[in-house]
Amino acid sequence: MSEERVYTIPLRRAKSAPRWKRSKRAIIEIRLFLGRHTKAEEIILDPSINEKIWERGAKKPPSKIRVKVVENKDGVIEAKLVGTES
Repeated sequence: MSEERVYTIPLRRAKSAPRWKRSKRAIIEIRLFLGRHTKAEEIILDPSINEKIWERGAKKPPSKIRVKVVENKDGVIEAKLVGTES
């Protein structure tokens, strides 16, 4: 996977967590999804993803999120929020 890909990650499972843990669970779901789809061991999330998930607090994460994924030379996956310049 040397090219960049865009994924829409569903975060519905985060709603099954207790209310105060939903944003934390959403971050875990993002890591699980990217691990499944890219077969990578190490995943680096951009701070913009964290800000988007926690934007409305711990109780109300978004139901889905669009992420651009790039694999670097070492096999490390870097994920960034779609629509942010950087």
